[in-house]
Amino acid sequence: MRYLGFILLLGLFSYQPGPKFPSKLSDYGLFEGELKYQLPHSGVTPYALISPLFSDYAHKLRFIQLPSGKSVAYNPDSVFQFPVGTRIAKTFYYPMDERKPNGSRRLMETRILSHEPTGWVALPYIWNEEQTEAYLEVAGGTSLVEFKNQQGKKQQVNYVVPNVNQCKGCHERDGAMTPIGPSARQMNASIQYAHGNENQLDYWGRTNQMSDVPTSRPKFVSYIDEGASLNERVKAYLDINCAHCHNPKGPAKSSGLFLDHRYYGTTAYGIMKSPVAAGRGSGGLQYDIVAGKPAESILHYRMNSHDPGVMMPELGRSIIHQEGVALIREWIKSLN
Repeated sequence: MRYLGFILLLGLFSYQPGPKFPSKLSDYGLFEGELKYQLPHSGVTPYALISPLFSDYAHKLRFIQLPSGKSVAYNPDSVFQFPVGTRIAKTFYYPMDERKPNGSRRLMETRILSHEPTGWVALPYIWNEEQTEAYLEVAGGTSLVEFKNQQGKKQQVNYVVPNVNQCKGCHERDGAMTPIGPSARQMNASIQYAHGNENQLDYWGRTNQMSDVPTSRPKFVSYIDEGASLNERVKAYLDINCAHCHNPKGPAKSSGLFLDHRYYGTTAYGIMKSPVAAGRGSGGLQYDIVAGKPAESILHYRMNSHDPGVMMPELGRSIIHQEGVALIREWIKSLN
């Protein structure tokens, strides 16, 4: 891990974002009125994911701006292939009291994914204490935030904003940057627009932002929905939290552990699969998943750790996702 950090640091010092990327979030013109309210301008479309990536319990506001006159082609299987000129904005924030979702909140970071002619570029903008502006910080940063959870208990998180090279650690596929979340399975659900509730894919088709949208479409369940099938919840959870690296074209392809939902039920999904490289990260355990035995499963062991040399995912979180670990524990127990 120290070696990896050194390589990332070298890459960071060599990275120059160039004058074409604004130094302030407001310069993009994505929002109207006071920036902190995150009200999208015309031509900027809010979106949401059914099963979002866990990021230290941060909430997220998501927006996409397509280049004028352009649309994205529907596909049922993978992340949508957005045209050059697309900008995706994702604002990470914490409600000061999770029992009051419409109450005060603290905006931490707005991450811009910009589709340039040379490929996607990830740019982190960190919000100031006054919550009036967010500024480009290619080196990333950390900030302590306090909030109350659903039980009214005070929580503290040392929120980490990744640097521009660490973003590649999750967003890279086949050596190129790509978005992770926006796909048919993740967006086949209704959200609140200015005119009312509407299915996102229907809305995108109706407004000519997406072509060839069919009436029959795949859909993930929400992994927090306890009324949904346990297997379907696990497929959604591992797909969004792990499969961006653990797939045949991702940074973790050499592990042979593929957690894309399409590999569910195969040996590559980890059941009684030996790790390619044993070491401290395996905790001395022999298999990625041992049916019925979470305590003997490497997947559970690494998810349940916050040791930087052990934990998975190794980027994007600094604390344990207790509910996610509980979900995987329950699922492994159910296997036979």
